[in-house]
Amino acid sequence: MHTGQITEHFDVAFMTLQVFFLFFAGLIVYLRREDKREGYPLVGERPGETAHGIFPATPAKKTFLLHDGSTVTVPRDIPERTLALKQAPGQLGGTPNVPTGNPLRDAVGPAAYALRQDHPDESWEGEARIVPLRVAKDFWIDPRDPDARGWEVVAADGKVAGTVKEAWIDRVEPQVYYYEVAIAGGQVVILPARLAVVDDSANKLLVESITAAQFADVPRLKNPNQITLLEEDKISGYFAGGHLYAEPSRQDPIV
Repeated sequence: MHTGQITEHFDVAFMTLQVFFLFFAGLIVYLRREDKREGYPLVGERPGETAHGIFPATPAKKTFLLHDGSTVTVPRDIPERTLALKQAPGQLGGTPNVPTGNPLRDAVGPAAYALRQDHPDESWEGEARIVPLRVAKDFWIDPRDPDARGWEVVAADGKVAGTVKEAWIDRVEPQVYYYEVAIAGGQVVILPARLAVVDDSANKLLVESITAAQFADVPRLKNPNQITLLEEDKISGYFAGGHLYAEPSRQDPIV
């Protein structure tokens, strides 16, 4: 026999290769189980159908210690949401459902949002990461950049929805993240900066996603000086969903 050969058809090199294949297969199963800690169980089309038991199974709960001393246990126990949707009469499975309520607030389609934790995103110093400039007094808008404070906000229907009252910035990656908009009735709503077009020639913010009247239903903040992860998702989902649901004509076929 040659050196390292156990039998005529089995040697150390072949055994090492098989061990590697087994290790790699086990690694794939392990990683697939670990990525199920967030976002599962998925919900199927049939009532009560989930992807919880699909191979590989969702892992057991594990508690992680965060840098601020708090803990988080995943997978989290998230109650199943009943969505305001129904299937169009006569349609087969797999076709889009039809919203039955206000789709911008009901977390359906492009307005969907995740049930993130209801506390602000924080910096390594433990401060709320995204805050208005009135709170982050050591930040300011560069004079060479457009300062939208005081500008009118023009909605998708061409009507003025309100006036920019304040800019919200990201302390960790300095940039304007949200605009605080004062609307009719003295109410204040938050507008994602990435869903607004800056028209510095006319000193206006242009919002194509929703109409002026729909600004009244934008999800509100619990604290006027901070925004939680859950509130960020709800607000972003509301404006993003408007690209489909703001007007009935947007849901019609292009051709």
